[in-house]
Amino acid sequence: MNIRLLLAACAVILTGAASAALAQDPAPSHASYFEHYEGTATCLTCHEAEAKSFFVSQHYQWRGNSPAIVNSKGRQLGKINTFNDFCTSPTGNWIGIIRNSRGETLTKGCSACHAGLGKLPSPEMSREQLENIDCLICHASGYRRDLVQLEGESFEWKPILWKNQAGLDSVSKRISKPTRVMCLRCHSASGGGANFKRGDIEYALAETTRDYDVHMGTDGVNMQCVTCHAGADHRVRGRGTDLAGTDLPGRPLSCDTAECHGNAPHKQTMLNTHAARVNCTVCHIREFARTDATDMRRDWSKTVYNKEADRYTANITLEKNVQPVYDWYNGTSRAQLLGEPARHLADGSVGIMMPVGARSDPKAKIFAFKKHTARLPKLVDRNWMVPITVEHFFANGEMEPAVKNAAHEVYGIENAKTTWVETTRMMGIFHGVQPANRALGCLDCHGEPGRMDWKALGYGGDPMMVGRGRR
Repeated sequence: MNIRLLLAACAVILTGAASAALAQDPAPSHASYFEHYEGTATCLTCHEAEAKSFFVSQHYQWRGNSPAIVNSKGRQLGKINTFNDFCTSPTGNWIGIIRNSRGETLTKGCSACHAGLGKLPSPEMSREQLENIDCLICHASGYRRDLVQLEGESFEWKPILWKNQAGLDSVSKRISKPTRVMCLRCHSASGGGANFKRGDIEYALAETTRDYDVHMGTDGVNMQCVTCHAGADHRVRGRGTDLAGTDLPGRPLSCDTAECHGNAPHKQTMLNTHAARVNCTVCHIREFARTDATDMRRDWSKTVYNKEADRYTANITLEKNVQPVYDWYNGTSRAQLLGEPARHLADGSVGIMMPVGARSDPKAKIFAFKKHTARLPKLVDRNWMVPITVEHFFANGEMEPAVKNAAHEVYGIENAKTTWVETTRMMGIFHGVQPANRALGCLDCHGEPGRMDWKALGYGGDPMMVGRGRR
């Protein structure tokens, strides 16, 4: 969970945009509402109802109803109780300060990107849990925080200005709806580095042009993340394709709804015919990771030592300007869950999160994906996947105890015997949408060589050629 190393860089990159905006706002929105900020309790004085609604949201609980996961069996799923192929799991990696041999901080835990102050989210609401919510991380421009060790072994995320009351009061009164800058603080940094995880959520989106992203370009409509994703009562719309839970399953986010572009967004009939079975992003996102390279493969079975940083990592393959892969997707996914037999795909890898759909499925469309591969541990005798307690590994490079500790934390198994297996995760690509003059043309898919694997999509060959008698 090495987003910690990015927090300082993130602040440098993003605070400039926030500062420019604040310079135009001499009267912060909450300037007269309170004198001194004394933590979340100050917010609760007026906003306890909002805190209670946020408490049950996915941004706080890191789990939620999962009707779009075909094998969820009614369970609430999310980051907190599933695993991934990046830093694998919050279990055993939640909070703490890990230093290298030079005493430099390497990592501070997964909670660095949780909208709380350090306590694990509890399903049971309490005053302690409500006061654990960090309202400022999403609502205060220029807010930054750091991990502080309290008396004993406990840790807490505190504003970097917590010993500067005047500065903290100033920042805490700059309250607004979440801006792109605020959202990018976590969503661009997840997975260990800038744009490592998602591939299409780059820091460049904080201040960009409509040619880079037609929705978020500051020279265009200048939409914020919450323009599309906000629902109500802190419920966020949209799930992507590889996320387990969803706040608003009854209000899915889609380009072709009436509130956005509709199901016939083009003037040309042929393009609208395509749009019936091809998602908008296929044509309008030619490549992703256009500014910052993204993690395309993470092999945890191979340890890499970075002498300059005095830090160990998995063997990570980064790529820029990546062409998506394409597959059918009907809005549901199948997840590989902990404690369940590993399901192997046709290529032998374990499908960590895979879209559900096929050419024969009338609800499915072709979507653009980032295909992330990894190498992860699996129990030899039970065929269950095992996450890794990666935090100490970053400092000492010892993988075996990191895997054994995770098996103990998750399954209660001592001295687990594991093997390494290939895994695949399909991640939807939705950001970085470019205008019509930069969209794909016919020959990008139907020419030679085209970017579509027609046989993998269930066709006998290029459908345009098949229609002309060629197979």
